[in-house]
Amino acid sequence: MLKPGEKKLTGKQKAAIILVALGTEVASKVLPHLNDAEVEELSLEIARLGSVPAEVRQQVIQEFYEVCLAQNLALEGGLDHARELLERAYGAERATQILEKLTRALQMLPFDSIKRVHPSQLSTFLQDEHPQTIALVLAYLDPQAAAQVLSSLPPELRPEVAERLATMGSTPPEVIRRVENVLQRKLSSIASQELTAAGGVKSLVEVIQWVDRNTERAIFDYLTDNNPELAEEVRKLMFAFEDLLQLDDRAIQQILKEVDMKELSLALKGASDALKDKIFRNMSERAVNMLKEELEFMGPVRVRDVEEAQQRVVSIVRRMEEAGEIVISRGGEEEMLI
Repeated sequence: MLKPGEKKLTGKQKAAIILVALGTEVASKVLPHLNDAEVEELSLEIARLGSVPAEVRQQVIQEFYEVCLAQNLALEGGLDHARELLERAYGAERATQILEKLTRALQMLPFDSIKRVHPSQLSTFLQDEHPQTIALVLAYLDPQAAAQVLSSLPPELRPEVAERLATMGSTPPEVIRRVENVLQRKLSSIASQELTAAGGVKSLVEVIQWVDRNTERAIFDYLTDNNPELAEEVRKLMFAFEDLLQLDDRAIQQILKEVDMKELSLALKGASDALKDKIFRNMSERAVNMLKEELEFMGPVRVRDVEEAQQRVVSIVRRMEEAGEIVISRGGEEEMLI
């Protein structure tokens, strides 16, 4: 059963709630406009929903209404017109949030349907393509999936693809169309889409966060030898789990509010004593006792599981930084957080 404030709902869960709220008669008219895979995924989410509290349902409906309203305003007079009217109705901060959701909802990415292909199959499919083509596809994948594809490529190919991903800017629409047309003959699920900016150093950093250590070292060795300035830029953007030690207590406390206790205990399984002590200092005595008890009774765990838990915590830190909730200094700045 979903509970108010329990966790952030996924897009699929929200879509399922909307369909249920619309009722079977209206929902049945919506489904024919979706493809088979989308219908199957939504049907599964609806089956998993169980009882949805009225508060959760109302929040999802309100968000849906706001995005639809923003879309109508944008179509009538453009984004600037939509922003002006939304700011009058909801205030500047809320208007920005609504327009960001609208952008995500409307954004159709090139190679979007390729996400349904398993990363191991996708790497086999792409490995004979030009490194620039591979980098272009990776730029539009989820960072974790892109990392799996990159790790599965031949070792001699990975560093060059990584460099091309980092140095990529906006790709002309005609180039994307040509690449899509070629790949579409090999993989029918790929459809032609519009241009969006992708790639760049940030994309490479997001991918590296998910690759195995050997692949990460190989990429950095290659960049250091062939493009030392780029290698240094990537390093400045990287944030490892142990880097939590560099943050002040206020930042740690903010981060702990967003991290699940079981996730934290698994992540701390491979942490240094210094980091554990820092975490404990920023928790209540009761929470510390519970966390220590969880660690004590956890028993042996796979290193891979610990690393993945640490990466999920790091992802939360990076998301909070991007949202402006915390500020992490880069390149030797004195203040680590304000």
